[in-house]
Amino acid sequence: MKTPKRIQPFVEAGLVDEVLRRLMSGKEADVFVVRCGDEIRCAKVYKEAAKRSFKKAALYQEGRKVRNSRRARAMEKGSKFGRKQQEEVWQNAEVDALFKLANAGVRVPQPYICLEGVLLMELVTDGDGDVAPRLSDVSMSEEQALEDHALVMHYVKLMLCAGLVHGDLSEFNVLVNEDGPVIIDLPQAVDAAANNNARSMLERDIENMNHYYGQFAPQLLNARYAQEIWQLFEDGELTPETELTGQFEIDESAADVDSIMEEIKAAMHEEQERLERIRDSDNPE
Repeated sequence: MKTPKRIQPFVEAGLVDEVLRRLMSGKEADVFVVRCGDEIRCAKVYKEAAKRSFKKAALYQEGRKVRNSRRARAMEKGSKFGRKQQEEVWQNAEVDALFKLANAGVRVPQPYICLEGVLLMELVTDGDGDVAPRLSDVSMSEEQALEDHALVMHYVKLMLCAGLVHGDLSEFNVLVNEDGPVIIDLPQAVDAAANNNARSMLERDIENMNHYYGQFAPQLLNARYAQEIWQLFEDGELTPETELTGQFEIDESAADVDSIMEEIKAAMHEEQERLERIRDSDNPE
């Protein structure tokens, strides 16, 4: 097929020899199958912000750090340069997440290089060398569902240990090959400690997984992995070796409102006394 304009620099640089076909067109990018020497890889061409339909992007960008102060100021002002920098931050987030998660033991596509809004990475294939199917297109036995769900929960745990939440995990963002699930599509991955929406995103990610695998293993529909994982994370007890159970007891004991009110009143009284001492020192008799 004709080489897309955005991939042409890769061809000229000798990084891509041939564009074989379009693999998919998504809400934030188009993906092409390409030949690089003797290997078949894929090129993810990110769409420009004006053409991208990913909703509520600002929620995912909260907490992302920009080291260069000039770039940060430009992004805040929304200038042309700032918008370009914002796009680079969005695109580089996936590259950074892929490298970080691969090092953490999460099965993700191997990234190679990202240049001018095009990410060259591994093409995940099945045992026959064909493109691996999405989880949404796969049915399985109860035993297989339990095994693969446990592996996905392990990956979610490793992601959180690495400080990240996928943020858009569903059966459409997981591929399946002979080795099991492969997590894909990470430009919206969020910093678990810096993004105020991280917990709700984690809960939604896990609920999506529970719901899909629960079609084949109904006992997963009532699992509480999200609450268990997040509580361990908040308590500083989540590690890559933590064994998950999917069980979590919600503390339904009533709050001691009277004690809380007494503490508030005591704090207000102390503050009032402090202000009075300041006034007395400023106005000596």
